[in-house]
Amino acid sequence: MDLKEKEEVKKVLIFLKEIGIEIIEKDLDETFLPGLDLGPNCIYIDYNKLLYPGDILHEAGHLAVTAPAERKLIGSSKISKDWPTQGDEIVAILWSYAALQHLQLPLEFVFHPDGYKGHSDWFISNFKSGNYMGLPLLEWMELCVGNEKAEKANKLPFPTMQKWLRD
Repeated sequence: MDLKEKEEVKKVLIFLKEIGIEIIEKDLDETFLPGLDLGPNCIYIDYNKLLYPGDILHEAGHLAVTAPAERKLIGSSKISKDWPTQGDEIVAILWSYAALQHLQLPLEFVFHPDGYKGHSDWFISNFKSGNYMGLPLLEWMELCVGNEKAEKANKLPFPTMQKWLRD
C-alpha cells in the first residue's frame, strides 16, 4: 500500500494543510530523516524513501514552533546555523505529542523505537505521566496554556493547543 493512502498519513496530511503547513512531494537525496526535508514554510516528502510516517509530524513541529520570519528561511543558507536550537527541539517534540493527541493517533506513531536516539519509551512514559518538559517554552510561544494558566483563563490545558503555528 502506498504510504499516502494509509489512514494515519491521510489524517496527518489533512491536519497539516488545515493549519497552513504545505507538503511538497519530491525526490530527495540523502537527508537527516529518510524521505523528509524542510523548506520555507513546507515539508518535502519523498514517499519512496520515507521510513517512518510519524516523522512528518515531528518535522511539522519544527516549522510550527519557529518564528514566522525564520520559518520562511528554513532550508536556505539564511537560516541561523544554530537552528533548530535545543529548545526548538524540545518544543517540537512536545508539539508533535499534542498533535498526536489532537489526531487521536498512538504515541508510537511519532515516538517509534528507531527514533529519538533510542529514548522513545522515555518520552512516552513522561507524556503518559503528565510530565511535559518544555511546556513553559511552548506557553511562552503562546501556543498553549498549562493547567494553572488554563484555570485562570478558562481554557483547556495542554495537550490542547490554543493555536498550532507560532506568530
